[in-house]
Amino acid sequence: MTAVEAPAARSQNSFLAFDFGTKRIGVATGSRFSGQAEPLRSIAGNAPFDAIAALIKEWQPDALVIGVPFHPDGAEHETTQRARRFGRQLHGRFRLPVHEVDERYTSVEAESHGARDVDAAAAALILEQFLREDR
Repeated sequence: MTAVEAPAARSQNSFLAFDFGTKRIGVATGSRFSGQAEPLRSIAGNAPFDAIAALIKEWQPDALVIGVPFHPDGAEHETTQRARRFGRQLHGRFRLPVHEVDERYTSVEAESHGARDVDAAAAALILEQFLREDR
C-alpha cells in the first residue's frame, strides 16, 4: 500500500474508494468504524471529476482509496500507470490523501458474487482490503 500523500492514515475514518477503468470508474464508501464498504455507483464518460466532486461533497471523506491493477506476476502495465495518474489527479483537485491498493481480481470477485454494478462492487472490495491491511 502506498499513498500519494501519507499523513497518519489511522486518523482518517471515512473513505471514498475508486475502481479506475478507462470506460467506467466504480465508487464505494466506507469507514474505519464499521470496517466495511458499500458500493455507491459507477461513473462513465470522459469528464468524471464533476461527478466525483459531487460525491466528495456529499460523503465528506477524510481520504480516498484507489485500486491499482497489476499483472498476476506483480508487473505493472499501461492501466497501472493510468490508475496512478488518476490518483495524482484526485489528490491535486481535491487535496485529500490518496491511498493505493493492489486491486488484482477485484472485478472478477465482484462478478462471481453476482454484483449488479461490478465496478462499484469492486471499489467496495478495494476499500475493504485497504481497511483490513491498515489495521
